[in-house]
Amino acid sequence: MAIPKTTDLIAVSKHFQALADPLRIQIIELLREQELCVCDLCDRLEVRQSKLSFHLKILKEAELVRGRQQGRWIYYSLNLPQFVHLEQYLSEFRRLSPILPARICSDRPE
Repeated sequence: MAIPKTTDLIAVSKHFQALADPLRIQIIELLREQELCVCDLCDRLEVRQSKLSFHLKILKEAELVRGRQQGRWIYYSLNLPQFVHLEQYLSEFRRLSPILPARICSDRPE
């Protein structure tokens, strides 16, 4: 089994780090539905703009979200190719793992 390139592993690591916060997961969930501006995200998440900007910066640095300026507003959306990359990594990890997953408890005979 070949080890992924270091650059790929760094990207995957950044993705996991960016997703390791509940507020950032909430942002991702909202952006799954539609592109939103910071003011809409602040209202829906009930957080201050400074806090939201910090978390959006982390998501942008991990390339999981994109910002698009329209007038004086920045609209955020998911960068779906990065999610595909992460999904492929996880799929390969599971598919090529020499360790078989544990059986689900409901499959055990009583």
